[in-house]
Amino acid sequence: MKIISDIQELRDHLRGQNRASFVPTMGNLHEGHLSLMRLARQHGDPVVASIFVNRLQFGPNEDFDSYPRTMQADIDKLEKEGVYILFAPTERELYPQPQEYRVDPPQQLGDILEGEFRPGFFKGVCTVVLKLLSCVQPKVAVFGKKDYQQLMIIRQMAKQFALPVEIVAGETIRADDGLALSSRNGYLSAAERAIAPQLQDVLRHVRHEVLELSNRNKAAIDAIEKKAVAQLVHQGWQPDYVAIRQQSDLAPSTNEALLAGEQLVILTAAKLGNTRLIDNLEI
Repeated sequence: MKIISDIQELRDHLRGQNRASFVPTMGNLHEGHLSLMRLARQHGDPVVASIFVNRLQFGPNEDFDSYPRTMQADIDKLEKEGVYILFAPTERELYPQPQEYRVDPPQQLGDILEGEFRPGFFKGVCTVVLKLLSCVQPKVAVFGKKDYQQLMIIRQMAKQFALPVEIVAGETIRADDGLALSSRNGYLSAAERAIAPQLQDVLRHVRHEVLELSNRNKAAIDAIEKKAVAQLVHQGWQPDYVAIRQQSDLAPSTNEALLAGEQLVILTAAKLGNTRLIDNLEI
């Protein structure tokens, strides 16, 4: 595996490679990331991964400085997966001058759910992803479904900018007890890790309740959301939201859309102790 930090060197190595597949990451790799590498290999060759902890997507009180950085362990894992290039730019390389040009997603998608609780997050994500896609110029880029809203925003960005890249979604990888794999799971204490699967349990219960509704309407959906939030609070969580939304655009469903059988997804974000976890479940 070639480890490259320079943009021009990266482009030199990829010149003439018009079927490259790309997996951008912030490192601290786990099985979820590695599953995306395998999916990328099914859609293109060679496989390029990146590791870059993007300052632009962290708020002033978030964990940029403490975000886990495990470069050597990540390199070992990527080599075992047969990744061709690891692009690991420094901040100075990727942002040689202040990044004053930003990509701002539309409010109706970027300022809801995660965007409401993490202002500016998706602007930072879109900006770095666009820049990384410009550096790698892949045929395919792979993102995980665990970050459901992020995946949708990046897909729309690629479409609206007519980027010559296909955005492929990888399924969420879970531990045996159902907890979605995440780099931030490492922040959990042993006691917190033991009860963290409750988040997925609540989502499954919500899905069951929605599927069992004899009359699926907005009032019933709202009641299920409120009940799920109350359940998490009772179990010691600090939920930001439990939201049942349309898969197509993450908007709340209308009675008409529900009657027409609109496909739904349940999304949640909640703190357990000091660790904020997100998860989702399609219906």
